[in-house]
Amino acid sequence: MGFFGEVLSAIFGGSGFAALPNDWRQVIMIAIACLLLYMGIGKKFEPLLLVPIAFGMLLANLPLTGLLNEPSGSSVGFMWVLYQGVNYAIYPSIIFMGIGAMTDFGPLLANPMSLLLGAAAQLGSFTAFLLALVLGPVTGGLISFMPAQAAAIGVIGGADGPTAILTSSKLAADLLPAIAIAAYSYMALIPMIQPPIMKLLTTKEMRKVKMTQLRTVSKTEKIIFPVAVTIFVILLVPDTAPLIGMLMLGNLFRECGVCERLSDTAQNALMNIVTIPLGLSVGCKAVYDKFLTFQTVSIIVLGLLAFLLSTAGGVLLGDLMYILTKGKVNPLIGSAGVSAVPMAARVSQTVGQKENPSNFLLMHAMGPNVAGVIGSAVAAGFMIKVFGG
Repeated sequence: MGFFGEVLSAIFGGSGFAALPNDWRQVIMIAIACLLLYMGIGKKFEPLLLVPIAFGMLLANLPLTGLLNEPSGSSVGFMWVLYQGVNYAIYPSIIFMGIGAMTDFGPLLANPMSLLLGAAAQLGSFTAFLLALVLGPVTGGLISFMPAQAAAIGVIGGADGPTAILTSSKLAADLLPAIAIAAYSYMALIPMIQPPIMKLLTTKEMRKVKMTQLRTVSKTEKIIFPVAVTIFVILLVPDTAPLIGMLMLGNLFRECGVCERLSDTAQNALMNIVTIPLGLSVGCKAVYDKFLTFQTVSIIVLGLLAFLLSTAGGVLLGDLMYILTKGKVNPLIGSAGVSAVPMAARVSQTVGQKENPSNFLLMHAMGPNVAGVIGSAVAAGFMIKVFGG
């Protein structure tokens, strides 16, 4: 072998190509990352987050990059640095500020009964938590979760990506990639997942109900509300402070009338800037040796079950309200009690309008939808308080 042959051999020997065949699971993870990129780009499933998550997963499973290396002397992996924004709850909290700035809490204030629908839609979170706990005994220890891990899995039922990320970073950091990918996947699939449940749990007559127009909410009410919620909820559950505090600050920017530039920044530039490192950070934790496990499959299944039950919980309470109000409440708005704003509210509108073209449920559904955001944050804070050690 000549000089150039030796050089080429040395280059190949030190490349990722030489290291790649050492573990077939790396190849599978790279294929999964490419599939998720296709889903985000080709199918447009939550592309703003799925694309950076998938690309972070791709980078994390390419060998010899050193992107995840912890600090050693003056050297540190780039992805390790980005991940600290997740580790210290910075990215999810800023995302919540943007959600608050984009969301009108008026429908919730106009119909406080919506809070009950948002609470009912947390059914899946607590049910999935209990199911995760019993998996160990049921499977003979093949798949088992500690209470803190089960709590983090349950939060998927709230259909709130930032909340799921924050909770898992506090309670089950090793499960974060699977939890985050499950949460955002089910959020993206809401238009496919929710309608069958909504139709199963309601009658055609229920779905046709037209609700009366909501009252006009004053500017003063809209300004007082985020301040009052911040004080009450954080005093009640202090661990909700990062999410509830930023959610309400963003909404105060929106409603106070003197912070238009801050509101615009929170809704657009800041939200977009933070979305990139958040997605990359989540994806970079999906390393082959930790992701391709029976636990991951269990999390995907439990997350779907949690989401289905959360939707059902909201609709069933909507059925009860329909009965108690003698047909004045359309139970379809209960499905919007999950935290995916405003997608879940749009699904309520779409399903209702198919049964009655003159039906406009969007603003009515926004009440439970906003309540779901608050409810999922409170549920997460409760889990962190109880299981955070």
